[in-house]
Amino acid sequence: MSQNSLKVLICDDSILIRKKLKDCLLELGCSEVLEALDGQKAVDIYKKEKPDLVFMDIVMPIKNGIEAIKEIIEFDKNAKVVIASSSGTKTHLRQALEAGAYEFVQKPLDENQIKNIILNFKKED
Repeated sequence: MSQNSLKVLICDDSILIRKKLKDCLLELGCSEVLEALDGQKAVDIYKKEKPDLVFMDIVMPIKNGIEAIKEIIEFDKNAKVVIASSSGTKTHLRQALEAGAYEFVQKPLDENQIKNIILNFKKED
């Protein structure tokens, strides 16, 4: 699978963060970028679309990122979910990793962080 065929889901309740991340991913050559504004929508989209990679916020309405990761991993144990959160406490980090997160990055995200995650993901594939 090349970067050009990479399907990515962004889940964040901030439209600004979703737009910035989407623009970055498209610039990096990802073919399809899906968006969700809460954890429940992320789970629903994941089950329908099976994206290759997910960027997930933690603090969101309806279903938080930790709950959404658990549900996604339960559905697909090979899911790759990157937590992208500004509330980077050790507790959140531990909960995210225990839930099955692939990676944890602190907001504000920068393009190099995203590029490294995409490149590392591609190396594993």
